Amino acid sequence: MSQFILNLFDATHEQRITGVTSFVSEDASGCFGIQPNHARFMTTLVFGLARFRIGTEDWQYLALPGAVIYFNSNELTVSTRHFLVDSDLERISGLLDQQLLVEEDNVRATKESLHRMEQAMLKRMLALKRKTVWQS
Repeated sequence: MSQFILNLFDATHEQRITGVTSFVSEDASGCFGIQPNHARFMTTLVFGLARFRIGTEDWQYLALPGAVIYFNSNELTVSTRHFLVDSDLERISGLLDQQLLVEEDNVRATKESLHRMEQAMLKRMLALKRKTVWQS
């Protein structure tokens, strides 16, 4: 049976998985699959779950907040900020939901911080303008 190598990289660790016979995920155009000896291929994955199979074993699930993948010479490389691998679909789905909530909270906090900085800059610019006009 033909196989390929799956390389997973994130900000803090990496994992090399050999003997992979199938990989299924989703990009902006929809769901797709990769099998051994696939043509060279590159795309960006959406936030969610991918799955892969080692030999004829059960599916393993890969949760990620989006990723860039590149398949070449029977090696699939997945680069992402963070990934989780688990064979239990329910457990990894729950972890993915938690990760999505954390990401949403981080985006909300960043937007609030940017809004406060913008308000502070506007106040400072108005104060400088008043000071310049008052001194004239």
